[in-house]
Amino acid sequence: MPFASLFFFSCAEINNEHVAEKPNIIIIYADDLGYGDLGSYGAIGVNTPALDSLAQHGIKFTDAHCTAATCTPSRYSLLTGSYAFRNNAEVLPGNSPLLIDPDKGTLPAMLKEAGYKTAVVGKWHLGLGNRELDWNEAIKPGPLEVGFDYSFIIPATGDRVPCVFVENYHVVSLSKDDPIQVSYDGPIGDGPTGTSNPELLKQQADPQHSETIINGVSRIGYMTGGHSAWWKDEDFADILTEKAESFIAGNKDNPFFLFFSFHDIHVPRIPHERFVGQSKMGPRGDAIVQMDWCVKQIMKSLDTFKLSSNTLVIFTSDNGPVLDDGYADRSVELLGQHQPGGPFRGGKYSAFEAGTRVPTIVHWPEKVKAKVSDALLSQVDLYASIASIVDGKIGAEDAPDSFDFSKAWLGKSDTGRSTMLEESVATLALRDGQWKYIREVPNVENYPVWVKDIKAIEHGVSTEAQLYNLTNDPHEQHNLAEKYPERAKEMRATIQEIEKRATRPGWANE
Repeated sequence: MPFASLFFFSCAEINNEHVAEKPNIIIIYADDLGYGDLGSYGAIGVNTPALDSLAQHGIKFTDAHCTAATCTPSRYSLLTGSYAFRNNAEVLPGNSPLLIDPDKGTLPAMLKEAGYKTAVVGKWHLGLGNRELDWNEAIKPGPLEVGFDYSFIIPATGDRVPCVFVENYHVVSLSKDDPIQVSYDGPIGDGPTGTSNPELLKQQADPQHSETIINGVSRIGYMTGGHSAWWKDEDFADILTEKAESFIAGNKDNPFFLFFSFHDIHVPRIPHERFVGQSKMGPRGDAIVQMDWCVKQIMKSLDTFKLSSNTLVIFTSDNGPVLDDGYADRSVELLGQHQPGGPFRGGKYSAFEAGTRVPTIVHWPEKVKAKVSDALLSQVDLYASIASIVDGKIGAEDAPDSFDFSKAWLGKSDTGRSTMLEESVATLALRDGQWKYIREVPNVENYPVWVKDIKAIEHGVSTEAQLYNLTNDPHEQHNLAEKYPERAKEMRATIQEIEKRATRPGWANE
C-alpha cells in the first residue's frame, strides 16, 4: 500500500464507547510552556506541585503535540480541527479581524449543540470583529459567534495593544468620555513609547516591543485613550482565575466546557508580587509558579462543588518554549541547568521537535487511570476525540484534519497517530512514528526577519530536506535524508497529500 494511502487508513481510531453522563470539560492552555518546564517533566529551579499532582494522578504524555510552533495557528487548529495553513493563519496583530469563520463548525459549537455551556477565559489572539473595528462599540464577531456562551479575554497578547479586557462584546470598564484608538500603522496620540521614554519602563524591550507604554511596559502597536480600562499585568492571574471560577460555580449543575487560556508564560512576564522570587529563574520561572497556582485554584473549585470526579481536565501548551522574546527579563542569564525544551531541539517558531512537543496531562478521576503514555498525539484531534466522548456531531465539511483518538487521550490505548503534521513559521514537518521529516524551503532568506533576529532560536529551516530518527537522535543532529532518500520522498509526498485534503473524510465521523 502506498505510504500516503496508509496515512488515511491508520490515523483514525474510531471509538463507539460513549460516556453515559457527559463530563465537564476544561482545557487549560498554557502559553510558550516548553516540554521541560514542569517538575514532572524534569524542570530545574521551579516547582509546579499542582500540575505535578495532576500528572501523578492522571496521564502524562511524552509525545503529545500542539499543531504549530506559534500561538495563533495552534489555537486555530485546536478550536477548528483544521490545520492553520488551510486558512493562512499566522501570528496576528492586535487589531486583526476574526480568523475563525462563524459559519464553520468549532469545538465549542459542537459542545454547545451537545448540551454544554461554553466559555473562554484568557488569551484569545484569534482576531475580533471585522476590518474596521471600533473598540468603543460592540465588538463582534468574536468568541460568541464561534460557539462560546461567555467570554472574558485578552484580545491578542500581553505584548500587543489594545491592553484591555473584553467581556462578551464590550471592553471592560471603558468610559465613553475617553474612547480608545488603536493603530498598527503608526503613532497615534501623545502618550509615551518605549523609544521616547525608556526611563518609564519596568523592563527594557527590543525595537519591535518599544511602542506604546501601558503599565510601565512598552508594547507592539499604538494605543491612546481608554485609560480606565487599561489592564495591570500583575493582576492577570487573579482576574482570569476568578472569572474561570465564577463560570464553574454558575454552571455546576449542567455540563460545561471551559477553555482557560493562560497568558503565562508569554512575554511580558510580569507576575504578581506574591510570586516574585518564587523560582530560581527570575520572571520566567516566577510566571510558571503563578501558572501552577492558577491550576491549583481551578482544581479547588472543582472540589468545592464536588465536580472533580466527572470533569475531564486537559492541560497543555500552545507551542514550545522561548527565552529572549523581546523583553530584558534575564530569562537567558538566570536559566541555570534548566532545559525548557527538555531533551529536544528548537522551541517556539521552530520546525525542530521542541517547537510542538509540549507537556500534556489528562486528568479525569472517574475514567482515567494514572499512567505515562508515549502515544503520538496532536491537539488538532481534540475536536473529534471530545466529540466521540460526548456523542457530539461534526459536520461533513468541518474539522477536516481532526480524528478520533479518544482511547489514546483517555489512556485506554497507547496507539496514537501513525503520522502527524507539525507546522512552524516557515515550513511543514511530518512525524512517521519515530521518523521526523522537515520539508526544505527553497528561499530561506524569506524566513521572517523578526524571527531570525530573536536570539537562540533554531528555526530548523533549510534549503535541503531533513530526516531524523528520533529514537537514535532525539536532538535532531544527524540528517539522514541522503542516506534514506526513498523514505524522505515518501514523507514529503504524505505532506502533499495532507495539503490537498480539504474536506473531512466521511468515514472519520462514523
